Amino acid sequence: MTTCKSVLATTAALATFGSAAMAADCPIKVGVLHSLSGTMAISETTLKDTMLMLIEDQNSQGGVLGCELEAVVVDPASNWPLFAEKARELLSVHEVDVMFGNWTSVSRKSVLPVVEELNGLLFYPVQYEGEESSRNVFYTGAAPNQQAIPATDYFLEELGVEKFALLGTDYVYPRTTNNILASYLGQKGISESDIFVNYTPFGHSDWSKIVADVVALGADGKKVGVISTINGDANIGFYKELAAAGISADDIPVVAFSVGEEELSGLDTSNLVGHLAAWNYFQSAEDEANSAFVAKWKDRMGEERVTNDPMEAHYIGFNMWVNAATEAGSTAVDAVRAAMYGQEVPNLTGGTAVMLPNHHLAKPVLIGEILDTGQFDIISQTKEVPGDAWTDFLPESAVLMSDWKDLGCGMYNTATKSCVQTLSNY
Repeated sequence: MTTCKSVLATTAALATFGSAAMAADCPIKVGVLHSLSGTMAISETTLKDTMLMLIEDQNSQGGVLGCELEAVVVDPASNWPLFAEKARELLSVHEVDVMFGNWTSVSRKSVLPVVEELNGLLFYPVQYEGEESSRNVFYTGAAPNQQAIPATDYFLEELGVEKFALLGTDYVYPRTTNNILASYLGQKGISESDIFVNYTPFGHSDWSKIVADVVALGADGKKVGVISTINGDANIGFYKELAAAGISADDIPVVAFSVGEEELSGLDTSNLVGHLAAWNYFQSAEDEANSAFVAKWKDRMGEERVTNDPMEAHYIGFNMWVNAATEAGSTAVDAVRAAMYGQEVPNLTGGTAVMLPNHHLAKPVLIGEILDTGQFDIISQTKEVPGDAWTDFLPESAVLMSDWKDLGCGMYNTATKSCVQTLSNY
């Protein structure tokens, strides 16, 4: 699978990207595994474009280990079993050295057994439900303690929300995240009767009854807030129905975990002003690195194109992979993995992203308020928060930890002092 094998080189030679002797086999192939059609294309096509830009930029600097990078793009078409087939194609047929891809957790779960079987390496750039730590995946998006929990705290502490509508698309990420949040809210004194949970299929379009049910939740005068794990183009119908019902952020605030600048770019946001999203990055972040990134993106893609959180996650993951491969003198998965721990890359919000032994990042948590321009006013930002693979708010997970660096285990039971993980057992 590995096309750019370990080489012996002096430290000085490692700094000289142009030396053809630095790699035994070129080009280095980078797999891009994102839906370019189907319901998730609204979110994932931009990530394919991001990877092509990052690869092009790296090649302009001499590539990696003396090799040019070659993007191998496939389209799993928002078809979850097809993700596994395309991942196997990338690893076995195209022999890619690394993969960047997936959006939904169901697609990642589909790919997971393949990358573990073939010892591939996947960088996953999207917020997810946690409760996983694979030796073959680096999770550069947010874990629940880097998005869902801080957003819930904001509702409780800053907005005085007393009742919660947990609305999600019907798959593993929303269901697991909402299980965590229901447990967390219970610990915060919110009764089960004050929590409304609803799931809809991918691509769901008729939101009238669900929005009416959310409104009815506040009939007793208690403050209602919506926590949205709705994914893909179903968000268009949801926000349109909110606007049609005359619901403002003052009435019932919504905080979304899968709606960013890209999703809002296709909507009339005039009636969405004041609703919220929780991410680790917004285009509006005031930082020199972000200004340069946004300018480069718009120069390449057009002034109307926006940046978003998963793009920053790919930016961080890609640069960490480049640094780790350079440090290791190899793109071999085991060598890169060992070099990944402790990698630091400046993020685009003014801080530093750090790769932890549990294959998650330390990242800041940002809450943004929707503006009528489709951008976000950042109203809250934390310092870097270490991503937690296993939540503290589910009893079965609270005793688990992940440490691939020293313990060689992604599912270590701190009570029994034993590793209970086997590959693909999630």
